[in-house]
Amino acid sequence: MLGRDFFARSVHEVAPDLIGVTLLVDGVGGTIVEVEAYDQEDPASHAFRGPTPRNAVMFGAPGFAYVYRSYGIHWCLNAVCDVEGRAEAALVRALAPTHGVEEMRARRGGVPDRALCSGPGKLCRALAITREHDGLPLDEPPFALLERASEPEIVTGPRIGITRAAERPWRYGLAGSPFLSRPFR
Repeated sequence: MLGRDFFARSVHEVAPDLIGVTLLVDGVGGTIVEVEAYDQEDPASHAFRGPTPRNAVMFGAPGFAYVYRSYGIHWCLNAVCDVEGRAEAALVRALAPTHGVEEMRARRGGVPDRALCSGPGKLCRALAITREHDGLPLDEPPFALLERASEPEIVTGPRIGITRAAERPWRYGLAGSPFLSRPFR
């Protein structure tokens, strides 16, 4: 199991190290195959303009979940990184479903398994992540993070779905995974 100390580093170190880690929420989840990094100097980060009630968790201790609603529709799960007072987080974009697949199928309405967790909103719906998970420690129930079994081949590219600093190559993925939110080029 990964502890909070795993996250007590720069998001630029943590994000690629999350590829291949198994994320479980109440026993449901899978292997992380895609993440994006956001740091405090990043104009695309929620923390760029400083702390607010919405992003307060990002400025807290590393190893906690920062959950927010995107476009007022989808929940998104982030892992807070670095040190308290410095807002950095890794957005978990996609999983390869391995645990509780039947539950995920029921929550996602019968979509193909490849699409169960192939995007941050889809992933949160499949794992039943909501605002209630915001600020919870990632190393305690309902969360569990299991270390990766081997060193994965990681690809990088620009982030998705943002307009500011989109060109930064801070999106990390498992090479060749069919479960990515979008292929790498």
